[in-house]
Amino acid sequence: MQCRNTVSDMAYKLLLPLLLAALALPAQARLYKWVDAEGKVHYTDTLPPDSARQGNAELSKGGNIVRKTESAEDKQKRLAAEAAEAERKKAAAEQARKDRALLATYTTEQEIDLARDRTLENHKLMIKSAQARLSQLEPSAQALEQKVQAAAKQGKPAPEYLRQQYESKRGEVAEAQHVIAANEEAMTRVRERYEAEKRRFRELSARP
Repeated sequence: MQCRNTVSDMAYKLLLPLLLAALALPAQARLYKWVDAEGKVHYTDTLPPDSARQGNAELSKGGNIVRKTESAEDKQKRLAAEAAEAERKKAAAEQARKDRALLATYTTEQEIDLARDRTLENHKLMIKSAQARLSQLEPSAQALEQKVQAAAKQGKPAPEYLRQQYESKRGEVAEAQHVIAANEEAMTRVRERYEAEKRRFRELSARP
């Protein structure tokens, strides 16, 4: 009788872990929600190998999402949105810095006008200097050009020294013209910049 009980006890001890494991399986079973390549939603206890591409979610017994894996498309959209938000914050911070500098530099709109005029005056001086230089260069450039053309009319090539002088003078004329044009364009940009600063100053000054 004692031997039979001992055998029963041993069998029970061997079967107990198996019974406990069997009872635990339903509690540990998982349910997944995933979308296939055609956009259809599936609910299964395992995930197909390519489910990560479309995205999936692990659900609890109550149907709540326990863990979610983004699809490649959703991840790309999220990263793009985060990058756009970071750029927006960067731009806002830069604008705030410029606003602080603007208010720290000027106290009235008239001061902005004075700063603009001082900057424009520098460009005007450079234009005036280039124009004076141009007025000296153009007569000699024209004289050299006439000599080159005269040689051509006679069916002769212009002497090398004459052609070199002519090309050099043309280069100087072109450089002076470039200085004038560049400073005229710069003056336009200066006016636009200071006008924009004045508008912004007016907006900031009007804030309560």
